[in-house]
Formats: sequence, C-alpha cells, structure tokens
Amino acid sequence: MNLSRRTVLFASAAAAAGLVPGLSGTAGAAARDLQPHASYWYPDSLPSGTPGTGITWRSLKAWRAEDDTDLAFNAAAVPLAARFTPTPANTTARSGQARIQSLVSFGPTSGNPSQGAPTADYYALTHWSYVDELVFWGGSSGEGLILAPNAPIVDAAHRHGVPVLGNIFLPPVAYGGQLQWTRDLVQKDATGHYPLAAQLVAVADAYGFDGWFVNAETSGGNTALATDTRGFVQELKALGTAKGQRVTWYDSMTATGSVSWQGALNSQNQAFFQAADSMFVDFRWSKSTLAASGTLAGQLGRSRYELWAGVDVESNGTSTSVNWDAIVPSASAHVVSLGFYRPEWTRNHLPANRTPGDFHAADDLFWTGASLDPAKPNTTASWRAPALRVADRSTVDSLPFATVFNTGHGLKWYEGGEVTLDTAWNHLGLQDRLPSRRWVVRTSGARPSVTFDFADAWRGGSSVLVDGTLGAPATLDLYETRLPIGSSETVVELTHRTDAGSAQVELAVATAEPSAPGQAPSYTYFPVSSGDGWQTSTVRLTGLSGTVRTLAVRLTGSGSPVRWRLGALAVKNAPAEPAAPTDLRVTDADGGNLRFSWQPAAGEVRHYELHRVLADGTRRFLGGTCQRAYYVAGLAAEQGESAARFELRAVGELYTESTAATTTHPW
Repeated sequence: MNLSRRTVLFASAAAAAGLVPGLSGTAGAAARDLQPHASYWYPDSLPSGTPGTGITWRSLKAWRAEDDTDLAFNAAAVPLAARFTPTPANTTARSGQARIQSLVSFGPTSGNPSQGAPTADYYALTHWSYVDELVFWGGSSGEGLILAPNAPIVDAAHRHGVPVLGNIFLPPVAYGGQLQWTRDLVQKDATGHYPLAAQLVAVADAYGFDGWFVNAETSGGNTALATDTRGFVQELKALGTAKGQRVTWYDSMTATGSVSWQGALNSQNQAFFQAADSMFVDFRWSKSTLAASGTLAGQLGRSRYELWAGVDVESNGTSTSVNWDAIVPSASAHVVSLGFYRPEWTRNHLPANRTPGDFHAADDLFWTGASLDPAKPNTTASWRAPALRVADRSTVDSLPFATVFNTGHGLKWYEGGEVTLDTAWNHLGLQDRLPSRRWVVRTSGARPSVTFDFADAWRGGSSVLVDGTLGAPATLDLYETRLPIGSSETVVELTHRTDAGSAQVELAVATAEPSAPGQAPSYTYFPVSSGDGWQTSTVRLTGLSGTVRTLAVRLTGSGSPVRWRLGALAVKNAPAEPAAPTDLRVTDADGGNLRFSWQPAAGEVRHYELHRVLADGTRRFLGGTCQRAYYVAGLAAEQGESAARFELRAVGELYTESTAATTTHPW
C-alpha cells in the first residue's frame, strides 16, 4: 500500500521478536510471565513433589480448549498442502517406495516459546521434499510426557505437504518412568471407551497438527495392560482418522506387556502395528529382520513402507554407519521406509559460534549428499543421502505463487532490500515454500556454488546466492511446479541483483516433464532485464500454454567471477491484495509485555505483520505470525508518549499487504 511516510524499523532484538520471557517495560517491576509456550502434559496423575523452575505440570485429562489460555498462540493456521511427485532428478531416486520419517527435538519440553525467538541458531529444516512424516520429539518424566508441536513448525511443514505428529513418551524406568502413567493413558470409562484417546484427538484438532507418535517404553506391564494399550491405540486411530489424523507406534511394548525392542515387525508387536497407521522399527534391526518384516507386513494386508527402519544419527550424523542395502538397496526394490532419529545433528554438532550458513551447509550434505546436486548424486559415498534414493515432492501447484526464499531464520531482517532489523531471529511459520532440489545446476563448465545466503536479502532473512566463474551458461533449477498458464496475463516476476562481475540473466520455463528420470527439462528462455541494485523484472510467458512444470534461471557470464543473488520470485495472473484483519486489541499486559489478538482477514492470507506507529509516523516492525494472536515483550513509552499505537496487516501470497487494523494501549 502507499504511505506518505513509510520508514519500516524494528524494535530492539527482544521486542522485535516479541519472544523473550520475563522482560518488563517498567524498571524494577515484578513481571507476570505472559510469554506463551508450547504445550505439554502428563496423561492424568502428576508426579509427587514440586515442579522445577519454569515447569508447569498439567493433566491432559483435565484439558479443555476453552480453558487453554495459550491456544491462540499455539494453533497452527496453514492447512496441509497436497503434494505431487515430479519426474525424479536422477535415475536412482524412486517414487512409491521408501519414505522418510524424521524424529526431531526442536527445543526443550518446557520453556519452548510458541512463536520463535530472537536467535538464528535454530534447526530450520528446509529439505521438506524428502520427508513424509515429522515427529515433534521430546518429553521427560520431570516436565511432561505428551508434547504438542509448536505452531510455526506445523505451518512450515504443512506448506510443504508434511504431516506433523505430537509425541507421547512413556519413559523407561531408568529415566523416571512410572507404570501408572501408562495405566493413566489407557484407562477406560464406564462405557469401555478410552477418554484420553478422545482428548488426544481433540488436542490435535484444536492445535492443527496431524496425529500422534506413541512410545510406550515403561517396563513392568502385563498382558492385560498390553491389551488395554492396543485397544487405546485402535480407538486413537479410529477417532483420529475421522479428523484426518494418523498414529505411529514405536517398537517397544510387546503383546505380553513387557518392553522388549524387537528391531522387526513380528508376532510380538504386530497387533500394535495393525492398530496404528505405521510403526517405527527400533534400531536393533538387521538385514534379515527387515526383509522378514516387509514380508509380514504384506501378509497382514499392509504396505511394507508403513514400517520405518530406525537410523540413529543423533551422535554421528553423516558419519553414522548404516547398512543401507538392508533398507534402500541399489539394485532392487526398497525393503522398508527410513526413520531418522534426531537429524538436528546437522545443527547440534557444529561449534557454538555456528551461523545459519554453517547449518545449511551441513544440512545440505545430510539430505542432498556430497555432490550437493541431486541431479548428479554421489553414488560412492558411505552416506547414502535421501536425494540419492527418494524422489522429491512439491506443493507448488496453483496461482498465485511467490517466494522470497525465506528459510525461517536469519542474522537480520530485510524489507525491500533494506535492513529493518540488525539482530538475529527465527520463526519457522514465516518460512517460504522452498526449492525441492538443492541445487541442480546444468552447465558444461565449472559449477558455481549455490547457497541460501544470510548476508543480504530482499525480504526476510535470506536470498539465493550464485557465486563463481561462469565459463559456460549455467541453468539453476528452482521449482518443480504444476502452475497453469491461464492467459497472456500470466507473468513471472524476479527480484534480483548482481553484486560482482556481470551476467546475462534469462528465465527458463519448461511446460513438459523430462522424458525420463535424470533428464533435463526442455526449456524456453526469456531475457531478463539487468541494472544496478535490486530490481524486479517482469517476464510474460509469451508463446507458452498449458502448465509450467519447471522454473529455472540461466546465467551467462563474461569470464570474470560473478556474484548474483535472487531475492524473490512470483508467478501470477493479476495483483491480489488481501482483506484486512479486524478487532485488533491488547488482551493482556504487564508493563511493556503485551498479548495481542484479532479477528482473521477473510480469504487467503499468508501471515500477519504487527507494527508500532510512532508519533512521527514511523512504523516499527514488531513481528509476524500465521496465528491470530501474538506476544511482544519489552516495549516502553517513547518520550512524551501517553499511549502506544499499533497496526496489523494481512500479508498475501504475493507479499502484498492489506489495509491496517489499529489499536492503542495506554502507558
């Protein structure tokens, strides 16, 4: 929108992120903790004693949505997107066979902020195209056993078509587990139903995630408890299926009620597998037990790929020794699916001064492999990266489509190419739909490096940087799509900048699938205008019809090293401005710590952005979120200010902004 004075600034690091607990705008005042956190519970009974500092003991059985004061901050807003599988980028990746489940601990059980934090040091997963199911791992005997995932994680996953499961962790006795908690979970009411199964489905429905991972590892049970547990899982699945939810069972409790990790699907645990949608096979598997497991799954009328063979990468990451041929053999059909345990190793193993760039370099190596190009996978490395064996998926199938290549964290925040926050941040809910194949570069010359770069951006925290000497034209594949070319009005916009050297830039568009896996698309090239600084070039798809299948850019250099960055990409038929939110208000306050809520805008909205408006008309950015509520910490009155003024705007898929909803808050 047009404003006569629009200087976009951010508040201090804490206030900008709005996510630091315990800050107060009044010096010396004792602040109430208004900071919302991700939710966690015990099934019913609570431990004896007193919880530790910052821990709240809660009973799931007593939970009610109407009493959940943090629900508005924790409820995911992005629906689960449909996915499609394009022709694989290489000849070794297969569709319709092994899939990947990822068990990730994004943060602590307690004290985990609901909506991001003022740090870039975060596991900002971007290789969603290889993941089929994400489990929000965590839980402890001293904090809580049942975890609901943070809304930003669910929103980012859903944009990429990935379901997210909450975690139910009944820990081993050695880690404080109590068999009473298992009995609490699977208790029956007078009608023979399992009330906590209904509660779990209600939580997932209210919070907007996709089901539960059930991990019953507390020993001491008997056959009766196993029978009740199986009945509980059956009812959890039946109730959840009606809500589009799923259940994964962990290979732990057996039919006798004992905890005995089988490392296989067999007679000891098949009843639990049959009660659930899938099963995580414990790490004790072997080539023969996985082969037998796949066979048994088929005999039970189930797919062998509903079994996730556990691969523990928490300690050694890409140096983990794995018998890959037992899971995803090279010369025959895949045996079962893959279950990665703790792939956030790609962040955690790095030194304390790690940067987002360091993390993404390690994460790219994990998911793409040593070649860093899924079209040319390294087939000899000991680490068999997912891109080598598993076909990538995409959700880019409708107009309008836009991206600013925001990974969901950064060292700074940018708007219109200008720094508007000079400190670090993370919020996965603001992450874009990102390229599924990173990075496919087609050239007969030396391959330039391609990375997400955090030193500069058009909007958000990152851009795509191409760096190197272009001895021959280089085509960088960006998105596999199913975007209809509706009319001559369909245009592609690229926001780009040349930092060093010079390069001729062309948009590359393919309207047909490659003839076979590993083959290059047949591109049509459109020249893109160049100039100084950030610029947005508009390209009409003249002469094309049907469906855009691949979007790419081709760079042709002049012999000198080139540094070129892509800040934004959009495909659209016409501009679209979202409707405005309404009823912006402060719902709770303690000094300079404020909770906001609003009524959502009608129609499609990507996210909301909250600003503070100063006396001179300057707008100070306080944060963005996909939710209908937001928390801001550490605000204070400006000189002579009796009340703070706030504006909230809806941001559409094309990053256009609505008119503002406004409110004031007296100091």
